[in-house]
Amino acid sequence: MTDFEAVTAQELETTLDALEESKPLVQALTNQVTMNDVANIILHWGALPVMADSFGDAGEMAEIAGAILINAGQIADDNVEAMHEAGRMANDRGIPVVLDPVGVGSTPSREAVAESLLSEVDFAVIKGNYGEISALSGVEADVKGVESIGDYDEIDETARSLADSTGATVVASGVEDIVADAENAVSVSAGHEMMGEVVGTGCMLGATVAAFCGALEDDRAAAVRGTLAFGLAGERATHLEYNGPASYRTNFLDSVAELSAEVVDELDPEGRVTPLE
Repeated sequence: MTDFEAVTAQELETTLDALEESKPLVQALTNQVTMNDVANIILHWGALPVMADSFGDAGEMAEIAGAILINAGQIADDNVEAMHEAGRMANDRGIPVVLDPVGVGSTPSREAVAESLLSEVDFAVIKGNYGEISALSGVEADVKGVESIGDYDEIDETARSLADSTGATVVASGVEDIVADAENAVSVSAGHEMMGEVVGTGCMLGATVAAFCGALEDDRAAAVRGTLAFGLAGERATHLEYNGPASYRTNFLDSVAELSAEVVDELDPEGRVTPLE
C-alpha cells in the first residue's frame, strides 16, 4: 500500500486539507502535565479538542467524537475507568482509538494498566517511545519515569511484533520514528533534537496521530502522515528565532498551525519515509 511506503507532498497537503475541512472532534483522556499542549496541538492541526476524562462524561463524549486519544500518563482509578469507558464506546461506534502508554515499563502499576487496556479495547494505533514499545512487546527495555534510555537496535522488529499481537499500527518514536504493522515497517526521518528538550512532545505526537486518524479512513496512513507532519513542524520551528526550549516550544506550536501547502513544499517531505526490510 503506497500510503505506508511513501508520502508525497501532495498526499500530505491533501491530508492537512482534510483535517481543516472535516474538523474531527478528538477526545483526549490525557495527563495534567501536558493537557494544554495536547489540546492546542489538536486545534492547530485543524481538529477540535475536548478533554472529557471523567467516568460517565467520557463515554457520553465518545458517542460523538471522531477519534479518541488514551494517554495513560496518570493512572488513578477514576482515570483508568474513564479510559475503558471511552475506549469501549469508541469500539462500539467504530471510531479510531490511539493509545499512548506513557511510562509503561517503569513500574508494575503502569504495566498493569496498559495490559488491562489492551485486553479490553481495540486500538487503531499504539504510539510510544522506543522503551515503551519494547516493554509492551515483552522485550527488555530501560524506561526511567517516562523517558526511554538505552539502545534498541531491533526496534522495527519489536514494533512489528507488537502490531502483530494487537492488530494496531505501531508508532515507535525516537531519533528516527518507526511506523509498523504486522508485516511491514517504515522509518520516518523528520524532526529536530530540540524536540527532546521540551516536556510533552511525545504526548503531542500521540494527539497528532489521533487527529489525523479522525480525518482519514486509513489509520495506517494517518499514523505515517501524522508522524511525518509532526517531525516537519519540529524542523520548521528551528527556522524561527529561539533562545532555548521555552521559545522553541512556542515556535513549534506556531509551526504546526502554519503548516500550509506552501510550507510543506519548502520542507521537502519527499524521501522522508523509507521502507525497512
